[in-house]
Amino acid sequence: MPVEVALLAVRVRYGPLEALHGVDLAVPAGRVTVLLGRNGSGRTSVLHTLAGLVRPAAGRVVWRGRDVTALGVHQRVRLGLALVPAERAVFASLTVAEHLALGARTRGDLADEALELFPELSALLPRRAGTLSGGQQQLVAVARSLTAAPALLLLDEPDRGLAPAAAARLHEHLLTSAAATGRTVVLTAQTLPATLAGAAAVHVLHRGEVTFSGEPGEPGEPGEPWEPGEPRTAPDATR
Repeated sequence: MPVEVALLAVRVRYGPLEALHGVDLAVPAGRVTVLLGRNGSGRTSVLHTLAGLVRPAAGRVVWRGRDVTALGVHQRVRLGLALVPAERAVFASLTVAEHLALGARTRGDLADEALELFPELSALLPRRAGTLSGGQQQLVAVARSLTAAPALLLLDEPDRGLAPAAAARLHEHLLTSAAATGRTVVLTAQTLPATLAGAAAVHVLHRGEVTFSGEPGEPGEPGEPWEPGEPRTAPDATR
């Protein structure tokens, strides 16, 4: 399948520490890709490199065949990228309604769709985001990103703090909207939820390296509480 965005031999350093060690990683277009790994595995560094928050010390970022390594965050946003970080993803002084309006400046109906997906937000529209719980703030951040209708959506542990029902709704929406609109989604998780069994690809990271790339059913049964501490290899194709 065609590739939307890829890291090619990317190394990322924070001072003397190297977080990614020559990572090669391809994201299929118009599908959902999941980055699995424990905290410190390099998942967030991959997202930040894709978004332009981090400049690689070596290697390239290629988006739709174009080398975007030197482009900053704002330039990638103009090209259709959106990132929802794991923390501090809302503006504390803005209301929930204002957050949705930020994303849906061109199409107001997308704000209505976001409220249909997360009806929990309806009663919170007049409240400032800074007064919400962590899980509620996460709903606001994800909803705002969806109303912007990005071509490439990056989500760092988007179901953190969400009720299981809300997380399942989000996963289903990401899968169906990617198929319907051609949007490409990359999200991180520590384990693979059963509700993301329809993802196109899974990349497992361990200590800054990709130790497995394949389909969701290959590293373990979807939903199994498997934590990728040890490298896994793809199943023998002859079996």
